[in-house]
Amino acid sequence: MAVIAFTEKNVDLLARLMRAEAEGEGQLGMLMVGNVGVNRILANCLDFKDIRTMNQMVFQNPGGFEATQKGYFYQRARESEKRLARRTINGERFHPATNSLWFFKPQGNCPAQWFNQWNSGRFKSHCFYSPTQSDCPSVF
Repeated sequence: MAVIAFTEKNVDLLARLMRAEAEGEGQLGMLMVGNVGVNRILANCLDFKDIRTMNQMVFQNPGGFEATQKGYFYQRARESEKRLARRTINGERFHPATNSLWFFKPQGNCPAQWFNQWNSGRFKSHCFYSPTQSDCPSVF
């Protein structure tokens, strides 16, 4: 059962985001990007108080995803990517992105904090950052 409202266009949008942000990190890396996206829609806290839809989440500005500024993001999503997007929409979560609202790819090690948020772990080249449960209970 879905944890956020969605349409097939939303599935396609999330699938394209997941691919554009993390295709080189494999399916698990793409699933983690999906977790961050779904968490931002659920969040209603911090930088995501007015983010209630997939479109608002993907194209949030400022604070959105760098991939939306690249041509690869605008290519059609494959069925395999759409299946991954549906998994995150249906509530599957993957550590370290389980409760994360942010990720980035540093040059070296993951900083312990990034924009005052604590590192929840690293997967391949991406570091994930999660709010505290008191700051953002809706993603826990």
